[in-house]
Amino acid sequence: MKTIILENVNETQRWARKFAKDLYAPVVVALHGDLGMGKSEIARAIIQELCGDNTVVPSPTFTLVQTYETRKSKIENRFSDFGFRVSHFDLYRITDPSELTEIGLQHACANDITLIEWPEIAAHILPHDAIHVYIDQEGEGRKLRVKE
Repeated sequence: MKTIILENVNETQRWARKFAKDLYAPVVVALHGDLGMGKSEIARAIIQELCGDNTVVPSPTFTLVQTYETRKSKIENRFSDFGFRVSHFDLYRITDPSELTEIGLQHACANDITLIEWPEIAAHILPHDAIHVYIDQEGEGRKLRVKE
């Protein structure tokens, strides 16, 4: 597990954008952390890196999922002109695991770059190779532990 200390939101955004450059579908990124730790900020920076700086990224707290189309994808170390989908889930309000199928989580995990906030309720369906990012308070900044 890799540990990263980020002093402020700007460092968090830079880290997330750099992290995004190595993400190709299908992959699942599970974002763990208490309220206010920066899960949404990390997801927003990843999405904007993949889909464009002007991409509006609202929190999916009430919609449960937001999807985005990327500009291009990388296949076998070549870029192609067709993109892939990024799905951003916020499972905070999910109370019954059966709802995960209704909102398309399993399909997204198998096909998209899937970012999941509050992934604990979905632990039983996350792929074994999911990337887990644990976010904790570290002074005024954040400590990330990344398990790939």
